[in-house]
Formats: sequence, structure tokens, C-alpha cells
Amino acid sequence: MKDSIRIGSLRGVALRAHWSVPLIMFLLAYGLASRTLPGYAPGLAPVVYAVAGVVGALLLLVSLVVHEAAHALTARRAGIPVRDVTLWALGGMTRMDRPTTARAAFTVAVSGPLASLVLGGAAIGGAAGLDAALGWRIPVAVLGWLGGTNLLLGVFNLLPAAPLDGGRVLQALLWWRTRDRERAQRAAGRSGQVVGMALAVVGWLAFVRGVSGGLWLVVIGVFVAVTAAAERRWAELFTALRGVRVAEAMTSPVVTGPDWLTVDRFLSEVAAQAGHSVLPLLDFEGHAGGVVRLRRLAAVPSGQRESLRVRDMANPLSQCTLAAPDELLISVLERLGSGGGLPILVMDGGRLGGIVTAHDIDRLARRDTLGPDRGAAPPAGGVGRPGIDA
Repeated sequence: MKDSIRIGSLRGVALRAHWSVPLIMFLLAYGLASRTLPGYAPGLAPVVYAVAGVVGALLLLVSLVVHEAAHALTARRAGIPVRDVTLWALGGMTRMDRPTTARAAFTVAVSGPLASLVLGGAAIGGAAGLDAALGWRIPVAVLGWLGGTNLLLGVFNLLPAAPLDGGRVLQALLWWRTRDRERAQRAAGRSGQVVGMALAVVGWLAFVRGVSGGLWLVVIGVFVAVTAAAERRWAELFTALRGVRVAEAMTSPVVTGPDWLTVDRFLSEVAAQAGHSVLPLLDFEGHAGGVVRLRRLAAVPSGQRESLRVRDMANPLSQCTLAAPDELLISVLERLGSGGGLPILVMDGGRLGGIVTAHDIDRLARRDTLGPDRGAAPPAGGVGRPGIDA
């Protein structure tokens, strides 16, 4: 996820935090200190509530880490490569490769909610024991809130709606029954769209009736519906491109530009005639050195264009998505998240042999939908696969 920083690791898996994490932690701590704790244990000093609120918010953050760690470690035990874990305002996201079996998909999906439910039960049990033994009101209130919140997270994540864990469970069960992963993913996506919109409607009705928390449910519902729709489109794309090799999708020969030109000369001599928004660059020996986006060149101040080389504004080859002509296109698309995204540079014997753009992918997908004799090239558009694991 963009705008996130690495804050640690979980047995070799990078743990990252989005900029929204401090904000949501502040809101949680404020809500605990100003409403929840004073309502349960009134009459204490404000500093007590403030400290307890911060502790409670941090404990919930740890709970989210445990939830995502359950996903990541279960996936690694199943032999599924895990890229990283990112915490953000709506929970957490574990980026990993797609499971190869329905059983693996099921165990990975269910591990997170089970971890939350276990944590919730343990926290509530600890609160009850502490209340009976010592009667400490503030620790009891914090543990009770933490336990209830974890139970709510566990149950909520089991809703049959992609990208929630319950949607992954539903997809795994349908995959096991139908033996068709993409069909199962489409069904889970449709379910996610329905559940997401239902949550948004319920949240809005609650909000107009004076429940401020309803607005947060609207945000979650819309997020679920939009992400589910994207996953459904990904499954449809996967079906359309099944068996297609990179060579069948690439455009060749490739329109390129020399990387030694200044930005000013490149815009006037190359970009004006190319008609593309992204161009690969070649060095003096004809080797690909990266790609440059013309909107980035256009943003260079006019006073710097005569001295700045275009290669200094390019994404180097190490940050680009590379593929061989005989690779399956869908396999390359699956690794876009850990690479440079589109376009895909097709390397043949160390030389640039072709390029695959969003336009090329949409054209192939449309051809599969309309039939080989009916599909005119569609307008260029984006393609992507969400890797969200709530």
C-alpha cells in the first residue's frame, strides 16, 4: 500500500503502517478516555482516563497485528509466499500470492477471524477474573472493551463478502465444490457487492437517525462494495486471459526514445511524434534502461528542461515489470503488485522485444467477450488486482 512505512517484521515478513494508523489510534484513545471509561468508572482523574485510553488503543493495534500475523504465518506454512503486512485505518492487509488449493485458501482466510475471536474471549475472561479478584475498574473496563472489540472484528470479518475474510472463506468453499477458482471468486465478489451496499444503507439510516457511528459503517460498506467489484472484474479478466502468452498480447515493434536526450529535446523530437503516454528508453548500445512517463516530463519547469536528461526522470529497469515472451500473461499480471506495474516490458534475449500496456490487455479481454470477429479495440483503461485481506 502506498504512503506506508516499515515498522518491523513478523518472522521475516515486513510489517508496515499506513499514515492513517496514528489518526485512528488517536480517535480510539479519545473515545475511550472521553466516553467509554468515564461511563464505566466515573469520578477518576482525567489523566487516568487518558493513559488508559492510550493503552487500550495500543492493545487493539497489537490485536490487529496478531490477526494479520495469523494470516501471514498460516500462508507461509502452506507454502504461499507472503510479501508484507500493512496496518491501516480499516484494519489490516496481508499481501500474498494466490493459494494453489481450496484447502489452503480456507485455512488462510479463517485463521485471522479465529485469532480475533480467541483474543476477544481471552480479554473478556481476563476482565471477569480481574474484576472478581481485585475489582480494578479501569483495567477491567479496558480489557472488556478490548475483548468486545475483538469479538466484533472476528464476527464482522466472517461476513460472506470479499474482501473480508468471510468472503475468502466463501470463495474457498465454492472453489472446493465447483473446482473453478475464478467462478468462485466472481460469486464471492457479487456477494461482497451486495453485503457492502447493505452495510452502507444500514449505516446511512443509522446516521440520519442520530447515530454518528453509522457514517463509519457507510465508509466500510462502500469500501467493501468497491473492492468486491474490483475482485469480480479481476476474476473475469483471469478467465478471459487464461492460457494467453505474453507474446500474444505484446505490441511489437516498440516505440522507444534515446535516454541521453534532454527533456526539452525529448518532448519536441520524440514524444510529439510517438503518441504514447509512456515510452521505454534505450541507451547508446540499444539496451532498455527503463520507462519514462510523459506527464512527469511535462511537469519539469521550463528552465530545467534544457539541462536535465530524460534518463534522470525515468523509472529504471529494476523498477519495471519484466516478462519473457513465452510467460503466461496472467502470471505476470499477478506479480504487478510487487513490481513496477504497467506497462510490461517484454525482454527477448536481453533485448526489448515488445511492450504490454493496459490497452493491449483490455483488447484481449474484450476479444474474449465479444468473439474474435466482433471485438474492436476498446479505449485504453486500467487493470489491477486488489490484494486486500481485511
